[in-house]
Amino acid sequence: MELKNKIWMNGNLQWYAFLGNDEVYLGSREVPYPLSEGDKWTNEYGDVFEVVDSEIVRRERVEPPQRYW
Repeated sequence: MELKNKIWMNGNLQWYAFLGNDEVYLGSREVPYPLSEGDKWTNEYGDVFEVVDSEIVRRERVEPPQRYW
């Protein structure tokens, strides 16, 4: 599957993408790789993303997930 968004990973292994004209943090370990149609995840800040029609879209913002050390 070829994505319509431009995505990249920085040196800290964090994923970013352009959603429209905005540079958006997608997450790090929680981002499924390789991305497939229908994949859905929540980053550490509570942003929910989903792959729909070969494009990453931000669905909603929820309470950030609990982090256990």
